Amino acid sequence: MKKIGFMGMGLMGFPMAVNILKGVGEPILGFDVIAEKREKFVECGGISTDNPMDVYASCDIIFTSLPNHAVIKEVIEGAIKNCRPGTIIVDTSSTAPNIVKDLYEKAKAANMYLLDSPISGGEPGAKAGTLAVMTGGEKEIFDEVKTLLHMIGVPVYTGPSTTGSIAKLANNIIGGAYLVAMSEGYAFAAKAGIDPELLFNATKSGFIGGPMYENKIPKLVNRDFEPGARIAVHRKDIINAKHLAHEIGVDLPMTDVVLHVMDWMDDNGMINEDQIAMVKYYEKKMDTFVEKKEK
Repeated sequence: MKKIGFMGMGLMGFPMAVNILKGVGEPILGFDVIAEKREKFVECGGISTDNPMDVYASCDIIFTSLPNHAVIKEVIEGAIKNCRPGTIIVDTSSTAPNIVKDLYEKAKAANMYLLDSPISGGEPGAKAGTLAVMTGGEKEIFDEVKTLLHMIGVPVYTGPSTTGSIAKLANNIIGGAYLVAMSEGYAFAAKAGIDPELLFNATKSGFIGGPMYENKIPKLVNRDFEPGARIAVHRKDIINAKHLAHEIGVDLPMTDVVLHVMDWMDDNGMINEDQIAMVKYYEKKMDTFVEKKEK
C-alpha cells in the first residue's frame, strides 16, 4: 500500500487526518508545526514528525490542509522539490485558482500530480467525515485517491485543475451571503422583540433550515463565537472570488456586502471569531443585542 502523509493538522486538518488514519487501518505520517497537534495524532494511533522532509522523503500520497497562501506555496513547493516522481499531492486548503494553476504546472514538470481538493462543512463535517470534497485535476488521479477522499467526506470530480478551487469559491460566495442574511435576520428580529431561540425553533424546519443553519444559529443564540470556522479564513476566499470575478469581467454585488461586513469585523478586532459573529455588525447598526430570553 502506498504510504500516506498529512501536513497541517489544524481545526479541519486534524479530524480529517484522524479519519484517514482510521479508514486505512494503519499508521499514517502527520506533520504540524504545533507540537500539541502532533502529540494528539500519536495518541490516535498515527506517526508524527516535526520535520516536513520526513513526509517528502517517505510518502507517496500527501494531503495538505494549510491556513494561507504563503504556507500553501512553501509546503507544496517543498514537496515538488523533494518528493519522488509520481507523488500525488491532495491540497484540501482553500487555495486561489491562480496559485493552484502555478503549483499544478510545477508539479507536472516534476512528474508529480497536484489535485486541488478543497472541502466544505466546517469542523462538524470534518469530525463526522461528511465534508463536501470538490476535486480538480487528472481524472485518473482522482480515481486513484477517491477511496481516501471518501474517508473525509463526499468527493465529487469537478474537472481539470483549478475547477475544485473555483467550486469552493462559489460555495463560499453562497455560504457568505447565507451567514450575513442569518445575522441580519436575527438582529432584525431581536430589535423587533422576538426571542432568537423561539425564532430558531419556529424556522428550522422550513426552507431556510439545513446543516449550516442548525450549526450556526444555536451558536448565535448562546453567543458562542468560538470558531468552528473563522471569519478570517472565509474572508480570504471572498477576496479570491473577487479577484477571479475581476479577471472574468463580472460583478458580485451580494459578495460586496459580505466583504463589507467581514472588513468591519476585521477593523474591530473580531476577524478570528466564528462566522456567525458577523451578527455583531448588525447589532451595532441596529442598536440591539441578540440573546435568548431567560426562562
